[in-house]
Amino acid sequence: MIPFDFEYYKPDTITEAIQTFQDIESQGKKVIYYSGGTEFITFSRINKLSADAVIDLKGIPECQVLGSLGEMLVFGSAISLNKITQSNLFPLLGQAVKQIADHTSRNKITIGGNLHSRLIYREGVLPLLLADAQVKIAGKDGEQLVELKDIFQQEMKLESGQFLVQILVEKAYSAYQYVSLKKTKASKVGYPVVSLAAIAKDNQIRAAFSGVCAYPFRSTRMEAALNDSSFPIEKRIDHSVSCLPAPIIDDIQASSDYRKFVLINALNDTMDALKGAIS
Repeated sequence: MIPFDFEYYKPDTITEAIQTFQDIESQGKKVIYYSGGTEFITFSRINKLSADAVIDLKGIPECQVLGSLGEMLVFGSAISLNKITQSNLFPLLGQAVKQIADHTSRNKITIGGNLHSRLIYREGVLPLLLADAQVKIAGKDGEQLVELKDIFQQEMKLESGQFLVQILVEKAYSAYQYVSLKKTKASKVGYPVVSLAAIAKDNQIRAAFSGVCAYPFRSTRMEAALNDSSFPIEKRIDHSVSCLPAPIIDDIQASSDYRKFVLINALNDTMDALKGAIS
């Protein structure tokens, strides 16, 4: 049970959502957008999140789009993880989000909710960073189409009153050879010790990671090391791991030494799986 009262709004249009946010905020109230609501319920119950009002984005048609437009694949922010997997529009994304939580939870968790997660993992972002995804965001200044990498800096960095409407990926990325690995402490369902997504594009590997550091990331320095064909695979991996952008996590899920061990093995598996498509 949520231990506080809040106002609930479910607008039908982007304009209505923005106006509702501004109206409520002008009253000095705390208002948040949500597209799935699973984390709002979870964190509210343990007194780690509160709001005077919530704006549910699931009633906005643009946030429910799942399909293609010209040469782009379009994923509305309110589309559930299971629907993304079942669509098979972008197989790597489908496989990556299929490994988040359990099947029942994935019927409710949305891609927008995962990208905005208060947890550090946000595994749905990994394939999107590899695919140079664009995102459509809306706010008081209207709608904008921007590069995901420009607003995802360890987490989503949106201005007050803005929300994610859609994610766009070039269709070509759905055809690239890929790897999606999730290593957990004990079972298939759980927080990752290491989560890795990789593709082979133009004979080069692209890789993104979650669970290794305190935020998900794609590192061009790590990719450069992995793609340096002047060294054997073992040396490439060692060099790549030395280029991590932040310290390896040491927590209840796994020690930093164990995470490093798992990461090295995951990279070995990835390089082996993609060896026919990279230099």
